[in-house]
Amino acid sequence: MSSPTTTIDPQLARWERFRAGRNAALATEHGWLTLTSFQWLEAQPSKVELVPGLWSTDGTTAFLTASAADGLTLVETGQVVEGTITATLQDEESLMWVQFGGDDGKQVVAELAMRADKYAVRTRDNSSPVLTGFEGVPTYAYSPAWVIEGRFEPYAEPMDVPIGTANPLVDGVHRSVGEVVFRAPGVPHEIRLHAEEEKLGALNVTFHDETNGDTTDEWRKVFIPRPRPDGSVVIDFNRAINYPSAFTPYGTCPMPVRGNSVDVRVEAGEKLPQG
Repeated sequence: MSSPTTTIDPQLARWERFRAGRNAALATEHGWLTLTSFQWLEAQPSKVELVPGLWSTDGTTAFLTASAADGLTLVETGQVVEGTITATLQDEESLMWVQFGGDDGKQVVAELAMRADKYAVRTRDNSSPVLTGFEGVPTYAYSPAWVIEGRFEPYAEPMDVPIGTANPLVDGVHRSVGEVVFRAPGVPHEIRLHAEEEKLGALNVTFHDETNGDTTDEWRKVFIPRPRPDGSVVIDFNRAINYPSAFTPYGTCPMPVRGNSVDVRVEAGEKLPQG
């Protein structure tokens, strides 16, 4: 007698591989789960929390003054920081600048960032309990009902839309390249969401829905594969993920464009992180 065979849903199997990859990417050293501070630099050389040295900016350039006893080394070269070093960034750029601590001198990385045309330093500590206690992001169970066919309606030219971010002192801009149009379960009308373009023509949609602040974070995002030649797209909300700001108060993640909302509970994708 032959034993019964178990049929595995290929969509479910692909989603499970996606989830394993997502959790592994989050748990990397000096990744989003290791953020422990965000501080603006001042004109006067000053100490900042959790990092040795004196930090400052003249508005164009960032300065760090330290002695060898501070134990700081450059991330890129491993060279000891002794004296004053400088760096210059454009808005929205970041630089993993210096490191210190731990047995290898690399436990904490100080990231220099330019946000809202101002310099800030953000610490990434591999001993952060958010990372050391991470066991994966909670999610809704996979739901085929939330794999939705829709269409992409591109704009003639990209449109820059002002938005807020997870940091109230930092404004953002959403470069909308068009709208994703679809019908969601339980919603009688078509939904239109602004989309940004990603690599190779894929789309990124940042959205609100009725689960926000209950079982999910205040907003999430979903990546959509490149539209087909006829403009049709597949939106798999099972792959909706949190921005880093769901895991840490030190993110500057973009909010959705005003009105980018699904007017129902999207019970698919990532939930609020545990803890």
